[in-house]
Amino acid sequence: MDGKGHDTGDRIGGGGYRVEDYIHRDEDTFRKKFPANMSGNDVNGLDVQTKGPPQPFFWHPADRQPFGELQQAVIGHHRQAPEIAHTYSRDADRGPRPVPISDNIEQADAAEWTRRIKAFGPDNESDLIGLTPVRPEYIYEGYEISHPWLVIIGVAMDYDLLSTAPNTIEDVRAATEVADKYNQAARAARKLANYILASGYEAKTFPGPMATALNMLPAAIEAGLGELGKHGSLINRTYGSSFRLSAVSTNMPLVADARDEFGADEFCASCRVCETACPPKAIHSRKKTVRGNHKWYVDFDKCIPYFGETFGCALCLAVCPWSRPGVAPRLAEKLARREARKSAT
Repeated sequence: MDGKGHDTGDRIGGGGYRVEDYIHRDEDTFRKKFPANMSGNDVNGLDVQTKGPPQPFFWHPADRQPFGELQQAVIGHHRQAPEIAHTYSRDADRGPRPVPISDNIEQADAAEWTRRIKAFGPDNESDLIGLTPVRPEYIYEGYEISHPWLVIIGVAMDYDLLSTAPNTIEDVRAATEVADKYNQAARAARKLANYILASGYEAKTFPGPMATALNMLPAAIEAGLGELGKHGSLINRTYGSSFRLSAVSTNMPLVADARDEFGADEFCASCRVCETACPPKAIHSRKKTVRGNHKWYVDFDKCIPYFGETFGCALCLAVCPWSRPGVAPRLAEKLARREARKSAT
């Protein structure tokens, strides 16, 4: 064990990456790219007691946030892997170009449009669809969203590939799977946006991983796609943490979905799997106050150097008990039965 509590002789996860390598490289490479006297946790609103808009952060354009030099170092390191470079290249299929908005507005009520949008998704690369009105807390400071509605899209990842995390230069299967699914989510969003445009309504896409106006996680929670997990990502009742997001904003009339609370939050409170597995110890055992909200939070300053060195890591998602195929529905059902017994007593 070293002074930080790391077992420096052990190999972590499926990628065979040693913690001792992380400690050395963390100190010698990515740490020096942090802005002087600035913590990413401060930018993210850690320990801020008042509510307010999220601030542009690591995945925003380098010139619009304070961690641009670190971001470029991470991206440059990741694209040393040819598979990652190709998947994020201009040759990658991220969907069709926008079509012109139709002059003929197709008439239907909000319930019918909601039904059509949800029927469109499964045939056009969307595994999950959720709807929510735009709220101020979804919008990064300095940006705007002009439409009243958001369609949040989820696409499932291949767990066998995800479970090879963390990545090494010799094996980036988990990172490439994440990138592939970001591309699929972008295609799904662009196909849906074109469907909306062809129906005579406005639409704008929000694909990942680079961020623009939309803070997607709180929007996805309100749209019923899952609960926030201890690892800082969503947990869905079908796919666990093994999925990616994109979104479309629109002025098409829609009906909002309800939040889906099925016990994942309570489960995380007593589960320590991701917390224990995280090599840089970035996952907190208890919730933190972030911009006036009490929530699970991952330490940016600890996570990002390891994320950078391991080509995107994803270990916390891979080890999450909810992510294993078939487990999430059974867990959700078990927790529902437990809650029903509590209510009956």
